[in-house]
Amino acid sequence: MGVLRTGAAAVAGLPGRSRRWWRGLSRPRRAAVALAVVLAVLAAPVAAAAAALRLAGAGEPRADARTRGRDALWLGHAWVDGRRGPADTAALAADLRTTGIRDLYVHAGPLGHDGTLDPRLHPRARRLVGELHRAAPGLRVHAWLGDVVAPEHPEGLHLDRPAVRAAVAASAGQVLDAGFAGVHLDLEPVRSGDPGFLDVLDRTHAVTARRGAVLSAATPQIDPLPGLHRAAAALADHPKWWSQAYLGQVARRVDQVAVMSYDTGTPLESLYSGYVAQQTALALEAVPGRVDLLMGLPAYREEKFGHWGHAETVAAAVRGVRLGLGRTEPGRERFGVALYVDFTATPRDWSDYRAGWAVRRPAG
Repeated sequence: MGVLRTGAAAVAGLPGRSRRWWRGLSRPRRAAVALAVVLAVLAAPVAAAAAALRLAGAGEPRADARTRGRDALWLGHAWVDGRRGPADTAALAADLRTTGIRDLYVHAGPLGHDGTLDPRLHPRARRLVGELHRAAPGLRVHAWLGDVVAPEHPEGLHLDRPAVRAAVAASAGQVLDAGFAGVHLDLEPVRSGDPGFLDVLDRTHAVTARRGAVLSAATPQIDPLPGLHRAAAALADHPKWWSQAYLGQVARRVDQVAVMSYDTGTPLESLYSGYVAQQTALALEAVPGRVDLLMGLPAYREEKFGHWGHAETVAAAVRGVRLGLGRTEPGRERFGVALYVDFTATPRDWSDYRAGWAVRRPAG
Protein backbone atom coordinates (compact mmCIF):
# COMPACT_ATOMS: atom_id res chain seq x y z
CA MET A 1 0.00 0.00 0.00
CA GLY A 2 2.87 2.41 0.78
CA VAL A 3 4.32 1.97 -2.72
CA LEU A 4 0.92 2.64 -4.33
CA ARG A 5 0.45 5.79 -2.27
CA THR A 6 3.91 6.98 -3.30
CA GLY A 7 3.09 6.38 -6.95
CA ALA A 8 -0.27 8.11 -6.65
CA ALA A 9 1.35 11.12 -5.03
CA ALA A 10 3.90 11.33 -7.82
CA VAL A 11 1.18 11.16 -10.49
CA ALA A 12 -1.06 13.72 -8.76
CA GLY A 13 1.11 16.57 -9.95
CA LEU A 14 1.13 15.45 -13.60
CA PRO A 15 -1.10 16.79 -16.43
CA GLY A 16 -4.61 15.40 -16.81
CA ARG A 17 -3.73 12.95 -19.58
CA SER A 18 -1.10 11.31 -17.33
CA ARG A 19 -3.54 11.11 -14.44
CA ARG A 20 -6.10 9.41 -16.70
CA TRP A 21 -3.43 6.98 -17.84
CA TRP A 22 -2.63 6.15 -14.20
CA ARG A 23 -6.27 5.57 -13.27
CA GLY A 24 -6.67 3.29 -16.30
CA LEU A 25 -3.98 0.91 -15.04
CA SER A 26 -4.88 -2.23 -13.15
CA ARG A 27 -3.83 -2.43 -9.52
CA PRO A 28 -0.85 -4.78 -10.24
CA ARG A 29 0.36 -2.47 -13.01
CA ARG A 30 0.07 0.56 -10.74
CA ALA A 31 2.16 -1.27 -8.15
CA ALA A 32 4.81 -2.12 -10.74
CA VAL A 33 5.03 1.47 -12.01
CA ALA A 34 5.11 2.88 -8.48
CA LEU A 35 7.89 0.47 -7.50
CA ALA A 36 9.90 1.53 -10.54
CA VAL A 37 9.51 5.20 -9.52
CA VAL A 38 10.63 4.48 -5.94
CA LEU A 39 13.64 2.46 -7.10
CA ALA A 40 14.63 5.24 -9.49
CA VAL A 41 14.50 7.78 -6.66
CA LEU A 42 16.58 5.55 -4.40
CA ALA A 43 19.06 4.75 -7.17
CA ALA A 44 19.82 8.40 -7.91
CA PRO A 45 22.09 9.07 -4.89
CA VAL A 46 23.79 5.69 -5.35
CA ALA A 47 24.55 6.53 -8.96
CA ALA A 48 25.82 9.96 -7.93
CA ALA A 49 28.11 8.42 -5.31
CA ALA A 50 29.46 5.90 -7.82
CA ALA A 51 30.13 8.68 -10.33
CA ALA A 52 31.97 10.69 -7.67
CA LEU A 53 34.15 7.73 -6.71
CA ARG A 54 34.91 6.92 -10.33
CA LEU A 55 36.00 10.53 -10.83
CA ALA A 56 38.15 10.42 -7.68
CA GLY A 57 39.88 7.31 -9.01
CA ALA A 58 40.57 8.77 -12.45
CA GLY A 59 43.83 10.20 -13.71
CA GLU A 60 47.47 9.27 -13.36
CA PRO A 61 49.24 9.28 -9.97
CA ARG A 62 52.25 11.54 -9.54
CA ALA A 63 55.56 9.84 -10.20
CA ASP A 64 56.87 10.90 -6.79
CA ALA A 65 53.86 9.49 -4.89
CA ARG A 66 55.89 6.50 -3.76
CA THR A 67 57.17 4.95 -0.55
CA ARG A 68 58.89 7.10 2.02
CA GLY A 69 60.33 4.03 3.71
CA ARG A 70 57.75 4.28 6.50
CA ASP A 71 55.42 1.40 5.55
CA ALA A 72 54.14 -1.30 7.90
CA LEU A 73 52.99 -4.92 7.93
CA TRP A 74 50.57 -6.64 10.28
CA LEU A 75 51.93 -10.05 11.41
CA GLY A 76 49.87 -12.86 12.89
CA HIS A 77 50.20 -14.52 16.28
CA ALA A 78 52.30 -17.42 14.96
CA TRP A 79 55.42 -15.25 15.23
CA VAL A 80 55.25 -15.07 19.04
CA ASP A 81 53.63 -18.35 20.11
CA GLY A 82 56.29 -20.72 18.75
CA ARG A 83 54.80 -21.74 15.39
CA ARG A 84 57.35 -19.56 13.57
CA GLY A 85 61.06 -20.05 14.23
CA PRO A 86 64.46 -18.47 13.45
CA ALA A 87 64.47 -19.66 9.82
CA ASP A 88 61.11 -17.95 9.25
CA THR A 89 62.40 -14.77 10.85
CA ALA A 90 65.51 -14.72 8.64
CA ALA A 91 63.39 -15.26 5.52
CA LEU A 92 61.01 -12.46 6.53
CA ALA A 93 63.86 -10.03 7.11
CA ALA A 94 65.35 -10.89 3.71
CA ASP A 95 62.01 -10.37 1.94
CA LEU A 96 61.46 -6.99 3.56
CA ARG A 97 64.77 -5.59 2.32
CA THR A 98 63.19 -4.94 -1.09
CA THR A 99 60.27 -3.00 0.39
CA GLY A 100 59.62 0.28 2.17
CA ILE A 101 58.47 -1.52 5.33
CA ARG A 102 59.91 -0.19 8.58
CA ASP A 103 57.27 -1.17 11.17
CA LEU A 104 55.96 -4.63 12.05
CA TYR A 105 52.75 -4.98 14.08
CA VAL A 106 53.10 -8.41 15.67
CA HIS A 107 49.92 -9.81 17.24
CA ALA A 108 50.84 -10.30 20.91
CA GLY A 109 47.35 -10.32 22.44
CA PRO A 110 44.46 -10.36 22.50
CA LEU A 111 43.80 -8.26 25.56
CA GLY A 112 41.51 -9.66 28.16
CA HIS A 113 38.13 -8.01 28.35
CA ASP A 114 39.32 -6.29 31.53
CA GLY A 115 42.27 -4.75 29.66
CA THR A 116 44.92 -7.07 31.08
CA LEU A 117 47.30 -9.19 28.99
CA ASP A 118 48.25 -12.81 29.70
CA PRO A 119 52.07 -13.04 29.26
CA ARG A 120 51.70 -16.70 28.28
CA LEU A 121 50.22 -15.55 24.95
CA HIS A 122 53.56 -14.38 23.57
CA PRO A 123 56.31 -16.71 24.91
CA ARG A 124 58.65 -16.10 21.96
CA ALA A 125 58.31 -12.32 21.84
CA ARG A 126 61.73 -11.36 23.21
CA ARG A 127 63.51 -13.90 21.02
CA LEU A 128 61.64 -12.72 17.90
CA VAL A 129 62.56 -9.09 18.54
CA GLY A 130 66.21 -10.01 19.01
CA GLU A 131 66.31 -12.10 15.83
CA LEU A 132 64.73 -9.33 13.76
CA HIS A 133 67.04 -6.67 15.13
CA ARG A 134 70.07 -8.76 14.23
CA ALA A 135 68.77 -9.62 10.76
CA ALA A 136 67.35 -6.18 9.93
CA PRO A 137 68.45 -3.47 12.39
CA GLY A 138 66.25 -0.84 10.76
CA LEU A 139 62.97 -2.61 11.54
CA ARG A 140 60.79 -1.51 14.47
CA VAL A 141 58.80 -4.33 16.06
CA HIS A 142 55.53 -3.32 17.76
CA ALA A 143 53.18 -5.38 19.92
CA TRP A 144 49.76 -5.47 18.29
CA LEU A 145 47.17 -5.46 21.08
CA GLY A 146 43.49 -5.65 20.30
CA ASP A 147 40.06 -6.58 21.57
CA VAL A 148 36.41 -5.98 20.81
CA VAL A 149 34.72 -3.02 22.46
CA ALA A 150 31.35 -2.47 24.19
CA PRO A 151 28.56 -1.60 23.62
CA GLU A 152 28.58 -3.41 20.25
CA HIS A 153 30.21 -6.33 22.08
CA PRO A 154 28.85 -6.29 25.64
CA GLU A 155 31.41 -8.88 26.72
CA GLY A 156 34.32 -6.75 25.41
CA LEU A 157 36.30 -3.80 26.71
CA HIS A 158 34.19 -1.21 28.52
CA LEU A 159 36.20 1.93 27.86
CA ASP A 160 33.91 3.93 30.12
CA ARG A 161 35.47 2.12 33.11
CA PRO A 162 38.63 3.74 34.54
CA ALA A 163 40.00 0.38 35.73
CA VAL A 164 39.84 -1.03 32.20
CA ARG A 165 41.60 2.01 30.75
CA ALA A 166 44.34 1.77 33.37
CA ALA A 167 44.78 -1.94 32.66
CA VAL A 168 45.27 -1.32 28.92
CA ALA A 169 48.05 1.17 29.70
CA ALA A 170 49.65 -1.32 32.09
CA SER A 171 49.53 -3.98 29.37
CA ALA A 172 51.43 -1.60 27.11
CA GLY A 173 54.19 -1.40 29.69
CA GLN A 174 54.21 -5.18 29.90
CA VAL A 175 54.95 -5.68 26.19
CA LEU A 176 57.61 -2.99 26.25
CA ASP A 177 59.26 -4.99 29.04
CA ALA A 178 59.25 -7.94 26.62
CA GLY A 179 61.44 -5.99 24.19
CA PHE A 180 58.96 -4.43 21.75
CA ALA A 181 59.78 -0.99 20.37
CA GLY A 182 56.19 0.14 20.36
CA VAL A 183 52.53 -0.61 20.99
CA HIS A 184 49.91 -0.85 18.25
CA LEU A 185 46.36 -0.60 19.62
CA ASP A 186 43.54 -2.07 17.55
CA LEU A 187 40.34 -1.72 19.59
CA GLU A 188 37.15 -2.22 17.59
CA PRO A 189 34.63 -0.80 17.17
CA VAL A 190 35.21 2.55 18.85
CA ARG A 191 32.47 5.12 18.23
CA SER A 192 33.37 8.52 16.87
CA GLY A 193 33.77 10.92 19.77
CA ASP A 194 34.30 8.23 22.43
CA PRO A 195 36.08 9.98 25.36
CA GLY A 196 37.13 6.67 26.92
CA PHE A 197 39.30 5.81 23.94
CA LEU A 198 40.99 9.20 24.10
CA ASP A 199 41.79 8.59 27.76
CA VAL A 200 43.23 5.15 26.92
CA LEU A 201 45.52 6.82 24.40
CA ASP A 202 46.58 9.52 26.88
CA ARG A 203 47.40 6.92 29.53
CA THR A 204 49.19 4.61 27.11
CA HIS A 205 51.16 7.41 25.47
CA ALA A 206 52.43 8.45 28.88
CA VAL A 207 53.81 4.90 29.25
CA THR A 208 55.39 4.72 25.79
CA ALA A 209 56.82 8.25 25.92
CA ARG A 210 58.63 7.52 29.19
CA ARG A 211 60.23 4.50 27.53
CA GLY A 212 61.11 6.19 24.24
CA ALA A 213 58.69 3.83 22.48
CA VAL A 214 56.11 4.37 19.73
CA LEU A 215 52.33 4.42 20.19
CA SER A 216 50.33 3.48 17.13
CA ALA A 217 46.57 3.20 16.67
CA ALA A 218 44.48 1.44 14.03
CA THR A 219 41.49 3.61 13.13
CA PRO A 220 38.26 3.23 11.14
CA GLN A 221 37.55 5.09 7.93
CA ILE A 222 36.55 8.76 7.85
CA ASP A 223 33.10 10.14 7.02
CA PRO A 224 32.90 10.26 3.20
CA LEU A 225 30.13 12.82 3.78
CA PRO A 226 29.96 15.11 6.82
CA GLY A 227 28.04 13.54 9.68
CA LEU A 228 27.69 10.13 8.02
CA HIS A 229 28.92 8.38 11.17
CA ARG A 230 25.85 9.69 13.00
CA ALA A 231 23.48 8.40 10.34
CA ALA A 232 25.21 5.00 10.29
CA ALA A 233 25.04 4.74 14.06
CA ALA A 234 21.35 5.65 14.06
CA LEU A 235 20.34 3.32 11.24
CA ALA A 236 22.65 0.35 11.78
CA ASP A 237 23.88 0.95 15.34
CA HIS A 238 27.42 0.29 14.11
CA PRO A 239 30.30 2.83 14.16
CA LYS A 240 31.57 2.36 10.61
CA TRP A 241 33.16 5.80 10.26
CA TRP A 242 34.75 8.51 12.37
CA SER A 243 34.48 12.25 11.88
CA GLN A 244 37.60 14.03 10.64
CA ALA A 245 37.64 16.00 13.88
CA TYR A 246 37.73 12.86 16.03
CA LEU A 247 40.48 11.32 13.91
CA GLY A 248 42.45 14.49 14.53
CA GLN A 249 41.88 14.19 18.29
CA VAL A 250 43.13 10.59 18.19
CA ALA A 251 46.13 11.44 16.01
CA ARG A 252 47.31 14.17 18.37
CA ARG A 253 47.59 11.56 21.14
CA VAL A 254 49.74 9.02 19.28
CA ASP A 255 52.87 8.79 17.16
CA GLN A 256 51.34 6.86 14.30
CA VAL A 257 47.88 6.27 12.79
CA ALA A 258 46.96 3.34 10.52
CA VAL A 259 43.63 3.89 8.75
CA MET A 260 41.88 0.59 8.00
CA SER A 261 40.86 1.65 4.50
CA TYR A 262 39.25 -1.66 3.53
CA ASP A 263 35.97 -3.54 4.07
CA THR A 264 34.26 -0.75 2.15
CA GLY A 265 31.62 -2.73 0.24
CA THR A 266 32.63 -1.13 -3.07
CA PRO A 267 31.96 -3.64 -5.90
CA LEU A 268 34.49 -2.45 -8.53
CA GLU A 269 38.24 -1.80 -8.43
CA SER A 270 37.75 1.61 -10.03
CA LEU A 271 35.31 2.65 -7.31
CA TYR A 272 37.54 1.26 -4.57
CA SER A 273 40.52 3.26 -5.89
CA GLY A 274 38.37 6.38 -5.82
CA TYR A 275 37.20 5.65 -2.29
CA VAL A 276 40.78 5.14 -1.05
CA ALA A 277 41.88 8.33 -2.81
CA GLN A 278 39.13 10.20 -0.96
CA GLN A 279 40.00 8.55 2.37
CA THR A 280 43.67 9.39 1.90
CA ALA A 281 42.87 13.03 1.28
CA LEU A 282 40.56 13.22 4.31
CA ALA A 283 43.16 11.56 6.54
CA LEU A 284 45.94 13.86 5.35
CA GLU A 285 43.79 16.85 6.25
CA ALA A 286 43.08 15.51 9.76
CA VAL A 287 46.39 13.99 10.89
CA PRO A 288 49.12 16.45 11.96
CA GLY A 289 52.34 16.41 9.95
CA ARG A 290 54.37 15.30 12.97
CA VAL A 291 52.40 12.03 13.15
CA ASP A 292 53.02 9.07 10.84
CA LEU A 293 49.94 8.41 8.69
CA LEU A 294 49.57 4.99 7.11
CA MET A 295 46.76 3.81 4.81
CA GLY A 296 45.79 0.14 5.01
CA LEU A 297 46.12 -2.25 2.04
CA PRO A 298 43.80 -5.31 1.93
CA ALA A 299 46.11 -8.31 1.38
CA TYR A 300 43.33 -10.82 2.02
CA ARG A 301 40.35 -12.25 0.18
CA GLU A 302 36.67 -12.34 1.08
CA GLU A 303 33.54 -12.23 -1.05
CA LYS A 304 30.72 -10.76 1.00
CA PHE A 305 28.62 -7.64 1.14
CA GLY A 306 31.14 -5.59 3.14
CA HIS A 307 34.25 -6.74 1.28
CA TRP A 308 34.40 -7.83 -2.34
CA GLY A 309 37.84 -9.37 -2.82
CA HIS A 310 37.73 -8.94 -6.59
CA ALA A 311 37.39 -5.17 -6.09
CA GLU A 312 39.34 -4.45 -2.89
CA THR A 313 42.80 -5.35 -4.14
CA VAL A 314 46.25 -4.17 -3.15
CA ALA A 315 46.74 -2.72 -6.64
CA ALA A 316 43.52 -0.70 -6.46
CA ALA A 317 44.32 0.53 -2.95
CA VAL A 318 47.85 1.58 -3.92
CA ARG A 319 46.48 3.52 -6.88
CA GLY A 320 44.01 5.32 -4.62
CA VAL A 321 46.68 6.12 -2.05
CA ARG A 322 48.96 7.58 -4.69
CA LEU A 323 46.16 9.68 -6.18
CA GLY A 324 45.07 11.02 -2.78
CA LEU A 325 48.62 11.78 -1.68
CA GLY A 326 49.59 13.45 -4.93
CA ARG A 327 46.52 15.69 -4.97
CA THR A 328 46.50 16.64 -1.31
CA GLU A 329 50.00 16.73 0.20
CA PRO A 330 52.65 15.28 -2.14
CA GLY A 331 55.50 16.56 0.04
CA ARG A 332 54.30 14.73 3.17
CA GLU A 333 57.22 12.66 4.50
CA ARG A 334 55.57 10.98 7.49
CA PHE A 335 53.34 8.85 5.30
CA GLY A 336 53.11 5.23 4.19
CA VAL A 337 50.94 2.18 3.66
CA ALA A 338 50.29 -0.85 5.88
CA LEU A 339 49.60 -4.34 4.51
CA TYR A 340 47.01 -6.49 6.25
CA VAL A 341 48.00 -9.29 6.86
CA ASP A 342 51.11 -11.48 6.39
CA PHE A 343 49.44 -14.90 6.54
CA THR A 344 46.89 -14.13 3.80
CA ALA A 345 49.08 -12.01 1.52
CA THR A 346 49.73 -13.68 -1.85
CA PRO A 347 52.71 -13.29 -4.18
CA ARG A 348 50.45 -11.12 -6.34
CA ASP A 349 49.74 -8.83 -3.37
CA TRP A 350 53.45 -8.40 -2.72
CA SER A 351 54.17 -7.86 -6.40
CA ASP A 352 51.46 -5.18 -6.66
CA TYR A 353 52.75 -3.45 -3.53
CA ARG A 354 56.33 -3.44 -4.80
CA ALA A 355 55.51 -2.37 -8.36
CA GLY A 356 52.90 0.22 -7.44
CA TRP A 357 54.36 1.75 -4.30
CA ALA A 358 57.67 0.37 -3.04
CA VAL A 359 59.73 1.68 -5.96
CA ARG A 360 61.71 4.59 -4.56
CA ARG A 361 60.70 8.12 -5.52
CA PRO A 362 62.50 9.85 -8.39
CA ALA A 363 65.34 12.08 -7.21
CA GLY A 364 64.59 15.77 -7.10
